[in-house]
Amino acid sequence: MKSKNLHFKITLGLLIISSLLNSCKEDTLPKPKAFLRLEYPSSNYQLTQTVPYQFETSKKATILVNNKYWMKIKYPKLNASIDITYRPVKNNILELLLEAEKLTTKHAVKADAIYGEVFEDNINKVYGKLNNVTGNAASPLQFHVTDSVHHFITGAIYFNTQPNYDSIYPAIKYLEKDLIHLMSTTRFSTN
Repeated sequence: MKSKNLHFKITLGLLIISSLLNSCKEDTLPKPKAFLRLEYPSSNYQLTQTVPYQFETSKKATILVNNKYWMKIKYPKLNASIDITYRPVKNNILELLLEAEKLTTKHAVKADAIYGEVFEDNINKVYGKLNNVTGNAASPLQFHVTDSVHHFITGAIYFNTQPNYDSIYPAIKYLEKDLIHLMSTTRFSTN
């Protein structure tokens, strides 16, 4: 009986000593999820125009225009650009619309989802669509705008890096605001 009692006391004593020694250590806590805090400057816009069209672009961007009225709007700090293609409408509006949608569907292989948002400005007669491609596609945003009679513009955002949607998502959202502003300020010449 004495040996049982002694064994119990020794076990209890070792347990208490072990608890005291372990309680002196710092608790290990799981690290909370961390998110990158990226600060983007608020956008200020300037009028950018060519002969057949005009719109407002970010003052932080660099604009390059070629002789076909195609444009590259470069964002050096984001390592990204908005590539604009201009085409005159010559009784081929359906063909131009199908080509614009084909650009978006080419990214379906790498896309998780594709969401389209119709754009209408009846006062200025500018109509279009903004497509948001989620996933690791080469171009996360594409758009087109037209007056349906004379002018047609398509555009896409490209990053000069391997597409990793989670990593570039904050930049995509920043550029999406500029792209929506560009679409809403688009005006076509009446000639």
